[in-house]
Amino acid sequence: MSSSHVDAPCDRSIAPPRIEEVGDGVYAYVQPDGSWWINNTGFLTGSRGVISIDACATERRTRDYLAAIASVTDRPVTTLVNTHHHGDHTFGNFAFPGATIVGHERTREQILAEGIPEYRNLAWTKVDWGAIEACPPFLTFADKITLYRDELRCEVRHVGVAAHTTNDSIVWIPEQSILFSGDLVFNGGTPFVLMGSVSGAIEALEALTTLGARTIVPGHGEPCGPEAIDFVLGYLRFVRRTAAEAKAAGLTPLQAGREADLGEYAELLDAERIVGNLHRAYAELDGAEPGAPIDLTAAVLDMIEYNGGRPLTCLA
Repeated sequence: MSSSHVDAPCDRSIAPPRIEEVGDGVYAYVQPDGSWWINNTGFLTGSRGVISIDACATERRTRDYLAAIASVTDRPVTTLVNTHHHGDHTFGNFAFPGATIVGHERTREQILAEGIPEYRNLAWTKVDWGAIEACPPFLTFADKITLYRDELRCEVRHVGVAAHTTNDSIVWIPEQSILFSGDLVFNGGTPFVLMGSVSGAIEALEALTTLGARTIVPGHGEPCGPEAIDFVLGYLRFVRRTAAEAKAAGLTPLQAGREADLGEYAELLDAERIVGNLHRAYAELDGAEPGAPIDLTAAVLDMIEYNGGRPLTCLA
């Protein structure tokens, strides 16, 4: 087995965000390169207003996203859907003062509990976050809610199990076979389930394969087809196998990550997430329920150690 972590500093540059029309009046707002804190959003234009799917991590990125929407339509954003509570998808909520913010009830609970967490300044390289503030959803649901863009039906569904987090939702547009997956799908980046569940994410992704989506807007990375679901499933099954073998051999999650041969997953961005994922997989092997609290600080410190002892790279 060989180590996959790299000690050289990151000097990559990233392209500017862009709008991509993925359906009739349905747009992906793609933010390269999709690494830490650089997420995708999306929006639907209607005769009366705009439905936005997620916000961005920083004030600047969210303001740029709003300007991109305004370049397509003069209608206001009337509805903002949060796919989960993580700050790259919700820190920018404050910049939508006229919108009804919609999310799962646990998304609201988590944002209220965490606020704007200080860990964003401790684990990652320096970011200009701007004047962000915590703004949780104020229209919540337990299982699903249906939104309409004029006559176009948009189904917002909680996935029913801890996966990427404990509160993941998707936005499914059946008429156009378009899926906004939130962070259940990473395309080009390492999937991350530290705050959710390996087994639950596999269960949720297997359910997504039954939708018949032709176009997927992932939480991070380029819009893609359903083959991206299979790739993420393959990675998560690899994590589960690696954890079982390494734990039986007496290795810690950090040791297991360092010794793991990532194979086809070696070129994914943010490879240090293997260690966080192994922390979650080890907890499940010890009998923890999906999404049960574990020592997140220990996991993040191990990811930093895997990264050569340096803060994790964030280009947001």
